[in-house]
Amino acid sequence: MTSTRISLETSRDWLIRFITSETFIYVVKRILQALLTLFLASALSFFIMKLSPGDYIDTLRQNPKISPERIEELRRQFGLDKSWVEQFWLWLWRIFTRGDFGTSFVYQRSVGSLLWERVPATLMLAIASLIFTWAVAIPLGIIAAVKQNRATDRVLQVISYTGQGFPSFITALFLLIVAQITSPIFPVGGMTSIDHADLSWFGKIIDIGWHMILPTIALSITSFAGLQRITRGELLDVLRQDYIQTARAKGLPENRVIYVHALRNAINPLITLLGFELASLLSGAFIAEQFFNWPGLGRLTLQAVIAKDQYLVMASLVMSAVLLNVGNLLADLLLKVADPRIRLES
Repeated sequence: MTSTRISLETSRDWLIRFITSETFIYVVKRILQALLTLFLASALSFFIMKLSPGDYIDTLRQNPKISPERIEELRRQFGLDKSWVEQFWLWLWRIFTRGDFGTSFVYQRSVGSLLWERVPATLMLAIASLIFTWAVAIPLGIIAAVKQNRATDRVLQVISYTGQGFPSFITALFLLIVAQITSPIFPVGGMTSIDHADLSWFGKIIDIGWHMILPTIALSITSFAGLQRITRGELLDVLRQDYIQTARAKGLPENRVIYVHALRNAINPLITLLGFELASLLSGAFIAEQFFNWPGLGRLTLQAVIAKDQYLVMASLVMSAVLLNVGNLLADLLLKVADPRIRLES
């Protein structure tokens, strides 16, 4: 009994420390802020969509095979006969009480099931682009900073400025031309091959990865160029600090000075940018998805906007906002892990 009571007291003390910890309080605050952000984002997107002329039912009126009675029946079925405010609040009420985001007008399916099919593909593309961007941009930024004002630095700066100057859709078009010239080396269109179902589990992974190459590059070019310049600038600022000169004066190897002392202090601003980087990748993914026929959330949202699929548009924008908030929260927590001196509350 004594050991059981001690175990319960230890568990209770741990739970109290966890709930009152700085990280837990910060995460709770961010979640509450995110809920407010999601509400405002959904309300804004809904009323902007309503202010645009016409709706999904208006497109059906152009079909002579659909009778006026059937059109009015569909209007009542989708709830479009109610006022704007009623439509919005009924949509929110269904989400909070049943977790139901409504039914897609175009697909005649649950919006939630459509989103769960598309979100993994968008996350896969965004995470692959993020890994590719950081794996290439950080080392090149370090090289440019170490070889400041030399030929290597100038070449890398030209590459960086060129990458930032190219819009994503121009890059995507160029990559499509490359794919056409080198066909069938780089597949385009969808995320799997025709015989994907017949492949082994390893073959399926390779197949999806091979289809990801071009859309990942198209999504990464601009981000890679900007991150390389920022890495170079941050590392140059740190390398000019007195403690770096002191470390060199002590005779420490140059690699240790750069990768242990300098880079560790230059990485904090880059981690802060991680959340914004993920946000920009998610918001810009629809360009790569559209050009390469990638079945992701961005492409689904664009098609829903064109078709005025009201509930699908709103749910897609809310899901995008959720992913952006999660990305920013992870970046803040990673910054805390990288530098324990940082206080989340500030």
